[in-house]
Amino acid sequence: MKEIKIVTSFKVYEQLTDLPEAVFSLMQVAIQARNAAYAPYSQFNVGAALRLDNGEIVIGNNQENAAYPSGLCAERVAIYQAGAKYPNAKIVEMAITATSQKHKVTDPIPPCGACRQSIAEYEIRQEQPIAIYFMGEEGKILKSDSLSDLLPLTFQKSHL
Repeated sequence: MKEIKIVTSFKVYEQLTDLPEAVFSLMQVAIQARNAAYAPYSQFNVGAALRLDNGEIVIGNNQENAAYPSGLCAERVAIYQAGAKYPNAKIVEMAITATSQKHKVTDPIPPCGACRQSIAEYEIRQEQPIAIYFMGEEGKILKSDSLSDLLPLTFQKSHL
């Protein structure tokens, strides 16, 4: 038997004002998107903002539906909108923020599994990593240099 060890690391920013200026601005856009989320069932609002290599900012927020799982997460709303609107642009970085209408969210909230797989598809397609910054509604922000830090051993089209 052989063992494979996977090690990953994240950068930790203690608060929003510690972020680089451009990322701080991107996170502010994600917060605005979060505040416009449609989450009447989970009462968990998520916002995402993407910076593309062409300078455009694309947003997404979670959109729920009474017919679960017909809704869509903020991250996928943003990346699919970017893919539809700017098909040749690369996603450089992504800011994600989440809050609950039930309690204060201070832990950084990473993308769910389905969103990780969707982000992986775009990262592989564009042959360039996507920096991902994620937070709750306040507190620490984590930065992943690539989706592969969040989802090692990705499933991809070459496996088909």
